[in-house]
Amino acid sequence: MTTDLARRMQKGNPVISNIRSVPWEWGDIKCDYQVGATTGVLFLSIRYHLLHPEYIHTRIANLGQSYSLRIVLVQCDADNHTAAMRELTKICIVNGYTLLVAWSPQEVGRYLETYKQFERKPPDLIKERVDDSYMAHLTSALTSVRGVNKTDVTTLLSNFGSFEKIVNAPAASLSTLPGLGDKKVKRLRDAFTGSFNTKAKKRKSAAERKSDEGAQVVN
Repeated sequence: MTTDLARRMQKGNPVISNIRSVPWEWGDIKCDYQVGATTGVLFLSIRYHLLHPEYIHTRIANLGQSYSLRIVLVQCDADNHTAAMRELTKICIVNGYTLLVAWSPQEVGRYLETYKQFERKPPDLIKERVDDSYMAHLTSALTSVRGVNKTDVTTLLSNFGSFEKIVNAPAASLSTLPGLGDKKVKRLRDAFTGSFNTKAKKRKSAAERKSDEGAQVVN
């Protein structure tokens, strides 16, 4: 599908003239706008909804399960919209719809264009960028020590050159660096030299504690 499809009932809607960056054409569709093979959009003006509250229920019922992603795109064009938006939020949750809110025909048009433009884009575009560099790992490790910040990490690395040398540096050498007071140095040394607790201590149940207390009394 290379174009957006618009239902002919949308003819005259100012939104149409604001779909500019993607091609579109009229189509025989149940939704108002089809912005992908599996994405259908119902357009709703708050002003119209306040006059005809039954309309959106009818449209949702008629659309059924036709699309895997079903959207109600609301244009908030009335001042008294709070109660209506609360109601529409519930309607969308109950019926498995995504609710989007725009404040003008131009913004509605941008939504429709964006959905179409990103139809075939990989999900990597919105995934968190993970910094896998040495500096990122070093920063993550050292800032896990309470009180140590990114500036301290930069100071440590610039003076010692590697994580291994930082770990093996004596407290006296660490304490000469700017920003590293006695407390930070102690926490770093404790973190570097402390033992790892690999086994979580099992918490005794109330019954086990009573049994132990009883055994102590008998003994």
